[in-house]
Parts: sequence; structure tokens; C-alpha cells
Amino acid sequence: MLILSATNGKNLDLAHAFAAEATNSGATAEVISLPELQLPLYDSLEGSSAGDGLLKLAQAMRQHKGMIICAPEYNGSIPPVLSNAIAWLSVSTDDFRALFNARPVALATHSGGGGQKVTLAIRQQLSHLGCTVLGREVLTNSQKAASPEAIAALVSQLNALESSYEGIPTNG
Repeated sequence: MLILSATNGKNLDLAHAFAAEATNSGATAEVISLPELQLPLYDSLEGSSAGDGLLKLAQAMRQHKGMIICAPEYNGSIPPVLSNAIAWLSVSTDDFRALFNARPVALATHSGGGGQKVTLAIRQQLSHLGCTVLGREVLTNSQKAASPEAIAALVSQLNALESSYEGIPTNG
């Protein structure tokens, strides 16, 4: 499974906790920190390029069936680095629809507040793109650590959905 982190801080730590659990359950896990990809701001100018970071992200999405996104709440919504990555994927890959259609996705957050707003916003966007977003999510903050049982349950549920994911042809 592919595990994306929208920060290099607490959400990256959370992503690594998911990767450890996935590995313990026998699954293959890859963690990508979106800030480390250094994608330029998407500006819709013809001829713009996001470089090697976008190629790495798209390739990882092709290699893994399921995905976990660990992202903090930014101003009550999705962090810009995640929105930017999705924008670049939507205009720079030949198989944009195949990257998202029917893909099982789990959501997690370590946020200053409760984190419900970011998971709701990501859920809405990914559902629009065709993903199958799990109902269960992991919400953590400085007063509430991530429960190992919740992480294990989310990984288990995602593993079960991955077995039936085949992707959608790009013309679908």
C-alpha cells in the first residue's frame, strides 16, 4: 500500500506507524512525504512541468492498489501540498482516471484540532475522483495519540479491499 504524508512532522510519523503495521501484517508499504517531492505550485500555464517528484508519485500510485493519506487540517480543509499534488496528477499523467477510479483509500490525520474537517474535505474530493474511501479513519492530536488498534483495524480493512481492486481503464 502507498502511504502519503502531507507533512514532514507528526503526519509523517503517523504514516510510518501505518507502514510498520502494514509490514507486520504481511503487506508491502511505501511511504512518500509530499513536501519532499518539491512539486512546484500548479499554475495552469501550458508547458509547465512538475519534474521528477510527480513522476515518482504517479509511479508509486501505479504500483500500489491501496492508499492511506495522512494529512493535517489547514484552515479547516485540505493542506495545499496535497491539493497541489492532485492538481498536477490531473493534468500531467495519461492515466489520471486510472490513478483514482475505484482505488481503496484510508484517511488519517494528526491535527491541532479534531481533524474531522480535513478528513471530510479529502473524502469529498477523493470520492469525486472515483476512489472508494473507507468509512473508518484515524484522528489524532497532541492530546490523543493514535491507537495501535485503530491503525491495525484500518490496515486490515484496506488490505481486504486491495484484494478486489483492479483499477479502471483510462477510457472508463
